[in-house]
Amino acid sequence: MDPSFLEAAKFISNEYRDLNGTGIEILDHPPSAIEFSRVIHISRPTIIKGFRFPALDLWTDEYLTKKMKENPISIATTPNGLADSICRASDGRLYFVEPFIEKMTMQQLLFKLGSKTTSPKPEIYYLQSQNGNLFSSSSFDSESNEATDNNSEFFPLLSDVPKEVPWCSEALGQHPDAVNLWIGNEQSITSIHSDPYENIYTVVRGEKHFVLLPPSDSWCLKERYYPHATYTRTSSSEALEILPSTEDIPQVRWSSILDPDSPNAFPSEITPIRVTLKAGESLYLPVGWWHYVRQSGLTIALNWWYDAEMRGMSWTLLNFLRNSTTIHDGNYNDNTD
Repeated sequence: MDPSFLEAAKFISNEYRDLNGTGIEILDHPPSAIEFSRVIHISRPTIIKGFRFPALDLWTDEYLTKKMKENPISIATTPNGLADSICRASDGRLYFVEPFIEKMTMQQLLFKLGSKTTSPKPEIYYLQSQNGNLFSSSSFDSESNEATDNNSEFFPLLSDVPKEVPWCSEALGQHPDAVNLWIGNEQSITSIHSDPYENIYTVVRGEKHFVLLPPSDSWCLKERYYPHATYTRTSSSEALEILPSTEDIPQVRWSSILDPDSPNAFPSEITPIRVTLKAGESLYLPVGWWHYVRQSGLTIALNWWYDAEMRGMSWTLLNFLRNSTTIHDGNYNDNTD
């Protein structure tokens, strides 16, 4: 990699920081489509209050249990709360590890999230199936609309959630690509990463804690390539183990920063933005922004993913910023300890 690329990325990073600071704008009510188009143009995280829909008032444990009945739902299970993250396996190597997926009822999930286990090998549960576990892009196809929605594991809850965010859809000129439901507790952690989506993230219950960095700081995220693996077990009574995937599964590019709060996680000039999102508040998270997420107690959230605009200069610049450094093999350039 040409060193001048990295120097250019650092220059952009410093310029962006000097011009924008580390503050975050708060809107006291949902914007109009025109107002939100200006927010998108600036492309900075924004807290939006007052976006109301039935789930905010209805989704108690009792309501969710009654509506979902005995319907099985897919739950990510890990021994450490780190789903989709870098972990070390028994062979001593680092892997990008996806969670073990098991089925349980909503009542079982809520009980597990609310209980304090004394098991010597506790497991962490997180509803984080993503990719449109409520609504997908095909939900807006008039010919397959009803059939697609019926396929959702959470079909009994769909009437409580809007398929799209009106002012966002109008400003972007498109429907969301996916609408997702998230349920976890303080043990569930989303490792630092960025997404190719414009994201509206709303907390229904609890609190979400975000650590945010702009795309201009991509040069210091210490991305590496890691072999792929999943958590697995041979029987329900055995502890989860990391199972490396076959060699034909491509390596995964991921940040080697496991805890952004740890000393020396970032260079001294980098100051992450820290945001706590409370029930009833929404966060606009622009495409390409890095984020690390935790929560306080049992937390329920929803998000609407909208495809990024790849025409024009913005997507090209995002790719330049993310590729301004050489990406090494994580098992030969181990910066995670």
